[in-house]
Amino acid sequence: MKTRRDFLIQSGVFTAGSLLLPSCMFANEPIRKFGVQLYSFRDAMDQDAVGTLRQIASIGFKEIESAGSSKGYYYGLSPLEMKKVCDDLGMNLKSGHVRLDEKWQKTMEDAVTSGQEYLICSSMPSNGQTADNYKKVAEEFNKAGEQCKKLGLKFGYHNHEYEFESDKGQVLYDILLDHTDPDLVHMELDLGWVIVAGKDPLDYFAKYPSRFPLWHLKDMDMTKKESTEFGKGGLDIRKMMENQKASGLQHIFIEQEEYTSTPLESMKENLAFLSKL
Repeated sequence: MKTRRDFLIQSGVFTAGSLLLPSCMFANEPIRKFGVQLYSFRDAMDQDAVGTLRQIASIGFKEIESAGSSKGYYYGLSPLEMKKVCDDLGMNLKSGHVRLDEKWQKTMEDAVTSGQEYLICSSMPSNGQTADNYKKVAEEFNKAGEQCKKLGLKFGYHNHEYEFESDKGQVLYDILLDHTDPDLVHMELDLGWVIVAGKDPLDYFAKYPSRFPLWHLKDMDMTKKESTEFGKGGLDIRKMMENQKASGLQHIFIEQEEYTSTPLESMKENLAFLSKL
């Protein structure tokens, strides 16, 4: 049985390969294409990376962000093979979630080969929810940013909710922002985890203008504290989209970790929601 979202997709309310917001949508704001974080398709990517990428391309995504998997950062493909598959599908591997570890030099070199622009540290590289630890991590991030810059890459960090805890009267995420060089450390703000932590992304756009060139656009069920399809959770997506300029936004990656049906159907529903804003 066709659902209403299937009808919207098939009837051309938005078309494959054309995920630009209508020009009338957000006055004085840039019109953006939407990318997708491949962790949303983690099981399928592990089972059949190329076939899953074809499906993702078929619903119109042009930019993707990779994540770690049981088969590595490129899902069993070499960095060059990943680049070729994306090129053939008309997609761009723009960013990748990685770890700062003993393989960091190879991680950077592989990213260059794959054609990526961003390497995003996906979680705190060391334990300790203290102000002193976050200052130490900020130094590590600045160093990683310098190393990436020398290779033509951009380094960044992706938050969860725990960074918004406080120590000694200071929000830990704020310490990270205050002690990292904006030219070396590019923040990827996960909007869903921000609201789960009880914070407002707009406050961060105001306090740290242009510090967030990348977003994870993720709606959150505030009761279950897990992701859901757009419009079903606590994130005011329209308001976020109206404040792209203050964020310094360059790229949006949609991410959903839990689903009502399947990852592909959830992504179709998310795109239909965005097309109707």
